[in-house]
Amino acid sequence: AASKLEVSMPAVVEVESGGTARIECNFYIPGNDSYTYINWFYIDHRNNRVRLCHITGSEILEENADYKGRLSVGEDKALSISRVTVLDARTFVCHVGAGSHGEGENRTELHVYKVPEAPEITANPGGISVQSSDIPQIAQCVSRNSFPHPNITWHKNGEKLQPEDKMVKIPTTLTRESSGLYTVSSTLFAHVTREDRNSLYYCTVHYWLRGQIRTVESQRVNVTVFYPAEHVKLQVMPSSALVKEGDDIKLVCEADGNPAPVFSFYKRELENSWQDLTSLADTNSGVLNLHGVNKSSSGLYRCQTLDLDDMRQMEKDVELVVNYIEGVRVKMEPSSPLQEGDSVRLSCDAHSPVALDYQWRDEKGRKVAEGNQLFLSNLTFETSSNFSCKVIAPSVPGLERSKQVAVAVQGKPRIVAISSPLYVRQDEVVNLTCKAIAFPRPSVHWNVNGTAHEYVENQHIASNLTVRVNHDLLRAGAMCRVSNALGVSEKHIQLLDQKTPESKGVIIVAIIVCILVVAVLGSVIYFLHKKGKIPCGRAGKQDITKPEARKDKIVVEVKSDKLSEEAGLLQGANGEKRSAADQVGQSVVHSP
Repeated sequence: AASKLEVSMPAVVEVESGGTARIECNFYIPGNDSYTYINWFYIDHRNNRVRLCHITGSEILEENADYKGRLSVGEDKALSISRVTVLDARTFVCHVGAGSHGEGENRTELHVYKVPEAPEITANPGGISVQSSDIPQIAQCVSRNSFPHPNITWHKNGEKLQPEDKMVKIPTTLTRESSGLYTVSSTLFAHVTREDRNSLYYCTVHYWLRGQIRTVESQRVNVTVFYPAEHVKLQVMPSSALVKEGDDIKLVCEADGNPAPVFSFYKRELENSWQDLTSLADTNSGVLNLHGVNKSSSGLYRCQTLDLDDMRQMEKDVELVVNYIEGVRVKMEPSSPLQEGDSVRLSCDAHSPVALDYQWRDEKGRKVAEGNQLFLSNLTFETSSNFSCKVIAPSVPGLERSKQVAVAVQGKPRIVAISSPLYVRQDEVVNLTCKAIAFPRPSVHWNVNGTAHEYVENQHIASNLTVRVNHDLLRAGAMCRVSNALGVSEKHIQLLDQKTPESKGVIIVAIIVCILVVAVLGSVIYFLHKKGKIPCGRAGKQDITKPEARKDKIVVEVKSDKLSEEAGLLQGANGEKRSAADQVGQSVVHSP
């Protein structure tokens, strides 16, 4: 057992800023006697003791205003400090007095830490030249509000950068704020190459926390790197092999320098002279726009670059080929006027620097043949049409030309349709139609008065005549006469009187009555024959078709007072003419 007073305390206590620090003070007094008093002190920056509180028995006396309201002493006499700040990072002393056993003390270092904020990194906004003689600034990294102060390291593409004479410099500035927290600023200076245009830079902050080193990284940044061009490329867009007349194209000049150089464009003329096209181009983006190119746009084009940094020039040429089809012509054999029944051969030809295909289409756009020749035989008015020769360049999508030719078959008019026979009523307004085909275009004439309207479609002409039906028109009909310089055609339109529904009903009733009468007479004759009233055989045969007029004979005669009407009706139904005697029968029945 110890023979004197002993005081034990932890050497170090760590606490985060804003938290509560608890500093224990354990002591041993021989014989387990009680202490007389306990004093808590801290050591200031001048190494002087400043008393915080005095403890006797159950009484605690605070004596320091700086800690007023933040101090407390536990039953085990441990000192607790709340709302710790970095200014509390100092040495604390526990001094114990025990009467005859004398005095004893010990001390604890209070470490206060503050985790730094996320580092802020700022890249050089102006860009860096690879040809810079001085070591240029890449970026700056700032870590704020930490305690104790941290360290900052730099990295490029994941690799740590170390200071290197005349190549890499990393100066650091340490600032203690009024709050006692530290702000650390570090700046990276380094030379760059053209490969660094894609490099990513970042900084790492290293700080202590509970006896361990922790790290926090900044965002990755990229800096603009300026470097001269090493290669120039000039291309036609779209591909030069697919350019056709009428296209809008671009000549795009690209250089691998940064910033982009100044671009100039030229086109080679005769005798190796060059036409300056720079006024038509965007000299900043390196694009020359050519609108609606044609055959004369073909040739050698040149792009020239000028680097304003070192005034170095570079150039590149490209050949522009504008594909075209020209001189499309169609030849017709024979070339003399064509008549119905003739034959004709159409031949198509064109010129182009690429292979061509030929198609023939009719006026409705339907393909009728392939190849550069079209043979038409046995021509008629109906085959007269406008044919087109379509010339296509298969290797250049969209490159095609067409040429039309009219195949006109001449001849006198041919009437193809008339409205005959036409059933009409007296005083009715009707339309008479006459349609013909011919070339040259014919004219249509009527032999009756009315209002005529003509419609023309290709070689067809149609005439509609609006007239009022009268007795003369019903009797004579109408004549359509079509003529041109090559002849005349005419046709007659027959008009038939169409009776009223009432008269048609009377005729139908009369026919039904006749049929019934004939049926009755047949029944009577059959009945008399069965009774033996009418003898059979050659000897007893009687002529019932030509009977003599006797008083004991019953004569039944069926006649129609509408005989002419029945004839017309039956003719319309059966399509043939029949006599009135064929239509109405007469029967004679002898009485017994």
